[in-house]
Amino acid sequence: MVHTDRRFETIDPATEELIGEAADAGPDELDAAVGAARRAFDATGWAADLPLRVRCLRQLRQALVRHGDELRDLTVREVGAPRFLTYGAQFDAPVADLGWFADLAEQYAWTRDLGRAAPMGMTSDRQVLREAVGVVGAITPWNFPHQINLAKLGPALAAGNTVVLKAAPDTPWCAAVLGRLVAEETDIPPGVVNVITGQDPGLGARLVADPRVDMISFTGSTATGREVMRGAADTLKKVFLELGGKSAFIVLDDADLAKACAYAAFTGITHAGQGCAITTRLLVPRARYDEAVERTAGTMAKLGVGDPGDDRTVCGPVISGRQRDRIESHLRLAVEEGGSFATGGRRADRDRGFWIEPTLITGLTNQSRTAREEIFGPVLVILPHDGDDDAVRIADDSPYGLSGAVHGGDLDRARAVARRLRTGTVSVNGGVWYAADVPFGGYKQSGVGREMGVAGFEEYLQTKAIAEGV
Repeated sequence: MVHTDRRFETIDPATEELIGEAADAGPDELDAAVGAARRAFDATGWAADLPLRVRCLRQLRQALVRHGDELRDLTVREVGAPRFLTYGAQFDAPVADLGWFADLAEQYAWTRDLGRAAPMGMTSDRQVLREAVGVVGAITPWNFPHQINLAKLGPALAAGNTVVLKAAPDTPWCAAVLGRLVAEETDIPPGVVNVITGQDPGLGARLVADPRVDMISFTGSTATGREVMRGAADTLKKVFLELGGKSAFIVLDDADLAKACAYAAFTGITHAGQGCAITTRLLVPRARYDEAVERTAGTMAKLGVGDPGDDRTVCGPVISGRQRDRIESHLRLAVEEGGSFATGGRRADRDRGFWIEPTLITGLTNQSRTAREEIFGPVLVILPHDGDDDAVRIADDSPYGLSGAVHGGDLDRARAVARRLRTGTVSVNGGVWYAADVPFGGYKQSGVGREMGVAGFEEYLQTKAIAEGV
C-alpha cells in the first residue's frame, strides 16, 4: 500500500455525517505505486509461482470472512448500501468468488500442446502458453465497491499480474481495507497489490497513460470509458471496459402481470437504482399499460426509502449530493419531454442525507432522453409494446446492451425473446445470472470484454506460441 500524509473526508450518504478520513494520493503516490507494481512483476517470482498465488487468494478470502461483520457495517455506512445486499453482491458473494478464481487458476490449462507439424518442410513441436499480462491498472466505481474491486483483483492476481487499484473517491475505505488485509494477513509480496485513494480527478488518466502499465481494467460510465480508450491508445495497452446500461425489463402478454411488475419495481429501485445492470426500462403490453402502471407504482411507493442499516430496506440513499442533483436534473427533463410521475419524482422527506423517492415515469417514448440515458437512480421508465417483435425492437433500440429481463408464461417463448436481445446478460422469469462462473459484460456501448467466469479470467492473460525445431 502506498502512503501519504494528505487526507480527505468520507461521508455517510444516509446522514451526511463524517465517517472519517482517507489518504489523498496525488501524482507522486501514483507514480510510486506503478513503480512498485512494475518491479514486483519484473523482479520477483510472483508471476511464475502458481501455488503461491493460489494460497494468497485463499488467505485474502479467509481474511475478508474473518472481518466480515466490520466490513459489512463499513459498506452500509460508506456506500449507503442496504444491509440485505451485503449478504449477496455487496460483500459475501464477491468474497466467495475469490475461492472460485483460486480453484480456476489451480486447474487451468496454462499450456496446450499442438503436437508436431512440418510447416514449410521444417519439423517443429508446438505449444501455446497462457501467461500474465503484466501490470494491471484497475479503476473502479463506488456503487458496488467490494464486488468490482474483487472481480478485478481476484482474476488479475490468479493470472500472475501485479495490480494498481485506483478506487473511487466516494468509497475509499472499502478499497483501503483490501490493502491493509493484503499487507497484514496474506503472503502476497510487497508491490503486488497497490491501493490508491484520492480526490485528484487526473489520477485515473495518469494511470491509463503510464507506459509501465500493461492493461487497464475499468468499470464506470460510458463517457469515461471512451476517455480511457483514448488515453490507452498511445501505448496500445490492453483495455477492458465494463460500462453503462439502460436495460429493458420485458413483460410478455402471457406473463403474470402482477408478479412481473412487482419484480420489476423491486429490482429497479434496489440500492437506489445505482447499478449498471439494473433494468430501468419496463416494457409492458399496451393493452395492459394502465394496470401495469398502477401495480408498479404501488409496489415502488410501498417499498419507499429507508435506513440502509435496516434489514428490510431495499432503497437507501444515493451516494452523494452531486449524484442526487444529477438525478433531479433528469426528473426535470422527463417533465419537459412530456412525462409525468405515477409515483415519486422528488427528494424523499428526510432531514439529512441524499435521498430520491422511488420514481415511475409514464407518458414517454423510447426516443426520449430520459428513456435512453443512464440515470443511476431509483427511476423506472414504463413503456408500452405491441407484441414480442415490438418489445425486442424497443429493447434493442438503445446505445447500450448490458443486461435485460424477460417475463412470460410460455418458457420457450420467453427464451426465444431473450435470445434475440442484444445484451450481455438476460434474466428469464427471475433467473439470477450473477455468479463467479458467469461472464458479465455488454454489447455496443456497454463495454469491451467480459468480467467474471473463465472469459473474465482470460482477459488478464496473454497468449504465447513456442515452436521447437526437431
